[in-house]
Amino acid sequence: MAKKIAIGGDHAGFEYKRKLIQKLEDLGYEVKDFGPFSDASVDYPDFVHPLSSAVEKGEFELGIVICGSGNGVAITANKHQGIRAALCWNEELAALARQHNNANVLAIPARFVSYELAEKMAETFLTTDFEGGRHQNRVSKIACT
Repeated sequence: MAKKIAIGGDHAGFEYKRKLIQKLEDLGYEVKDFGPFSDASVDYPDFVHPLSSAVEKGEFELGIVICGSGNGVAITANKHQGIRAALCWNEELAALARQHNNANVLAIPARFVSYELAEKMAETFLTTDFEGGRHQNRVSKIACT
């Protein structure tokens, strides 16, 4: 069964999101677009909070959020206790975010990476597993509960 992926962001990430959805669907992923649905200026929390809630509830296995710097969407997603969003700007960071931090949301800075790199980071993030082991103890200490 295909992994269910949630994707969203803001106007600065709209074009990357649009292309990435097509690429992921071509690879066999089931993708839900949380918006925005145009490149008109929007407030990213309006899209990132619903996406993060859905990932937190287990409705989607992983999420991808995209904005200009990647910071706003990552900060917003990380307000959710069950979210571990990682801002990445290369493939190695995307892999390590999954392997060592069990990140469940990838944050992409559209104004600072090429679309081709964004696509490679997404593929790496989605196909890399959490290593567990010594990393599990650390990940278990992240939540403030």
